[in-house]
Amino acid sequence: MRTLRQHVESRLEALRQERSSWMPHWSELSEHLLPRRGRFLGGEGGARPNQGGKRNGRIVNGTATIALRTLQSGLSAGVTSPARPWFKLATPDPELAEWQPVKLWLERVETLMQAVFDRSNLYPVLQAQYEELGCFGTAVLAVFEDRDDVIRVRGFTAGEYMIAQDHKGRVETFYREYAMTVAQLVEQFGLEAVSGTVRGLWDRGGYDQWVEVVHAIEPNRPLDGVALEADKPWRSLYFEKGQTGGGAAGKALAERGFEEFPLMAPRWHLMSGDIYGRSPAMDALGDVKQLQNEERRKAEAIEKLVRPPMIAPTSLQKRAASILPGSITYVDVQQGQAGFRPAYQFDPQIQPLMLDIEKLESRINRAFYADLFLMMVESDRRQITATEVAERHEEKLLALGPVLERLHKDLLRPLIDRSFAILARAELLPPAPPELQGGELEVAFVSLLAQAQKAVDSGSIERFAGFVGRLAQANPEALDKLDFDQAVELYGARLSVPPSLIRGAEAVAALRAGRARQQQLAQAGQAVELAGRAAEGVKALGETPTGGETLLSGLLQAAGGRP
Repeated sequence: MRTLRQHVESRLEALRQERSSWMPHWSELSEHLLPRRGRFLGGEGGARPNQGGKRNGRIVNGTATIALRTLQSGLSAGVTSPARPWFKLATPDPELAEWQPVKLWLERVETLMQAVFDRSNLYPVLQAQYEELGCFGTAVLAVFEDRDDVIRVRGFTAGEYMIAQDHKGRVETFYREYAMTVAQLVEQFGLEAVSGTVRGLWDRGGYDQWVEVVHAIEPNRPLDGVALEADKPWRSLYFEKGQTGGGAAGKALAERGFEEFPLMAPRWHLMSGDIYGRSPAMDALGDVKQLQNEERRKAEAIEKLVRPPMIAPTSLQKRAASILPGSITYVDVQQGQAGFRPAYQFDPQIQPLMLDIEKLESRINRAFYADLFLMMVESDRRQITATEVAERHEEKLLALGPVLERLHKDLLRPLIDRSFAILARAELLPPAPPELQGGELEVAFVSLLAQAQKAVDSGSIERFAGFVGRLAQANPEALDKLDFDQAVELYGARLSVPPSLIRGAEAVAALRAGRARQQQLAQAGQAVELAGRAAEGVKALGETPTGGETLLSGLLQAAGGRP
């Protein structure tokens, strides 16, 4: 009968083995692009944090690192910018979605969630994870409940975690090996929960000694012979690695549970059956390595040009010699012998090498979509529009389409669902309208890049409306084919106009009914006024004398009537 510890250790080994083929690739990516990211120094188990040694020795030309950070900044600004709304809540029922109380409630919840995100550490963690995503192809972060900030987000780096997915390709398991100090361990879990080794270190004042810990989050499936304390869909287990926690065999440091899976694990590009994703950095790695090699060769050529290898007579072997500017080296030159001189005439042709370096840099920048993201992060106008993005980089938006879909599906939608559930349990949400009680909500993404993807649709609406308007100049009946109300709704949705700015169907109906009544009253008033004017005219005709007769009697006589 296996203990819970044995289950975790067995699965940890299996997941570590599954990940093993990715570790050399990730380590190489880290060396050439992000030397301070990843846990590879300590082998398969990862390295403890706070390692300050120099790790950027392989980077001579930083184009790839800069391009990766441009991608990170572009995703932050274009997908989850804290400066503009990037998601909207909606209902599956279109008619219910147009009801004004529902619209206003959804807008209030969106504003509340944005405030929670701003207050928490979500955006800094997202920025770091976008960098992980662009470099290693997989990014993992977790959302936990927090007493002070409602949510607290934790990001992880490649090499310190392992994941597994279910039959639908959704990540459902997370194992992590990491290090904590004795003080951190006791503070988080309590002195009674830690091992005797850690208690001894604590008693001797070894608060800053590092202790390896295993953290596992997985579905709370039944285990034969093991009583599980957490009775929630997902269990969270902490163990000291290689130690017996609390002096009881198989006892965990902590056993907790979650109502929702707290992990989000987006992948940049995912092959069928793969668990870990592939990245732009993997595509560009060959160019990155060649660029470093050519940059070294260029530096070597320039060095030989300005500091050439020298030839000197043996008489200078034990005498001072220098090639520094302004220095003098005295040589006794005999007949037929050369003095202190360059070993050979060196005229490096650096221009072809420079041209090839420029091509490599250009290919690397294209691999990371640098020109698209630079337009957003370096624009001198804060409110660049999605239409401008679409017009300038439509082909790159098409290439980014699958990536955005995966970000929405694997990162942002689970993030919003998890945060919404935490707010609901904390009773921080406003009361929902009765029509929404027990119903489901949908999430629509309205970030700059998401809107740019939709800009083609909004442009088609504009072109169609303009076409109908031109037809109406020749034949006004062409306007009968255009549903103006629906056009306003669709165009507002494409541009992510706040619902409070668009009147609901009920308000529009009431407004039009009131306008119709005003028009009817105005028409009735005009009819009364015309009738009054006609009566006054008849009266005036009857009273106007014309040679003993009135003007009216004369008109009637001329018309053949009797006066």
